[in-house]
Amino acid sequence: QVQLVESGGGVVQAGGSLRISCAASGRAFGTYGMGWFRQAPGKEREFVAAITSNGGRTYYADSVKGRFTISRDNAKNTVFLQMNSLKLEDTAVYYCAAGYDPIDTVVIVPDGWDYWGQGTQVTVSS
Repeated sequence: QVQLVESGGGVVQAGGSLRISCAASGRAFGTYGMGWFRQAPGKEREFVAAITSNGGRTYYADSVKGRFTISRDNAKNTVFLQMNSLKLEDTAVYYCAAGYDPIDTVVIVPDGWDYWGQGTQVTVSS
């Protein structure tokens, strides 16, 4: 069992940067793949980024590639999402997820992940 708590959301101007975090409790954090999803009002939850258990491989949605960076610190049971060059369309609730280790491929549908945080709101203003 893994409990996930996101933090660091807020309001930022377009073009700005923000880093959100996800703290995990429970054993074996270092064996889980970790991911970030987001959900805007009236839209389905969508994949943003994922990282393997050892941090050696990352995956990104095309919409955030080159702007967002996912990383993890297994010693601190924490995963991060650094968001740069933010756009209005990045506004959403961002959710942290834990699940299988995406060594060769990543599942981008939410049903493929086992544990979820409560979400943190990120609002990009003009």
